[in-house]
Amino acid sequence: MTRRTIAVVSAGLRQPSSTRLLADQLGAAAGDELRRRGLTVDIRPIELREHAHDLTNALLTGFAPAGLRPAVDAVAGADGLVAVTPIFNTSYNGLFKSFFDVLERETLADRPVLLAATGGTARHSLALEYAVRPLFTHLRAVTVPTAVFAAPEDWAEGSAAGPLADRVRRAGRELAELVASRAPAVAPDPFALTTDFERLLAGD
Repeated sequence: MTRRTIAVVSAGLRQPSSTRLLADQLGAAAGDELRRRGLTVDIRPIELREHAHDLTNALLTGFAPAGLRPAVDAVAGADGLVAVTPIFNTSYNGLFKSFFDVLERETLADRPVLLAATGGTARHSLALEYAVRPLFTHLRAVTVPTAVFAAPEDWAEGSAAGPLADRVRRAGRELAELVASRAPAVAPDPFALTTDFERLLAGD
């Protein structure tokens, strides 16, 4: 099968958002690399600020409301994920964490993920390694080696050139390599039995 899907999750709170801008660039870079490998690519952007109220309801009830379901299903069925958060108080923001809290436990298991963040100073870039990457390790995702951080000075250099553009291309290539090397993803079935009826009747 030559079609792959990349879900691009951004947790920026404002419009326009540098977090969304970085997410779009990373999704485009991964898509370009996959197309060079002869694959058809669907990029599915998910802007979490549009789902803030539904995320709160999902956390309170334990069920994703209808308005949130397409975003959850897009991530569950994606072959690869770009996940971008603004850094607040040296970590990911609450909107970002809430979204990944509402996913089914095994949704991201063995799923290639590209991590990125934006922040007011380059000193916050370390949060990608001590906060964001451990979250996805806990979720059993396969994170690409290059994590991309964008500070205000990175945007001043322009989006098509400079160190940020180099990091975006490198990270996009790493995600594409992982996605292309794997069979197309199959979304987990939330209604699938985790054991058979015989064991259930036996009380195991």
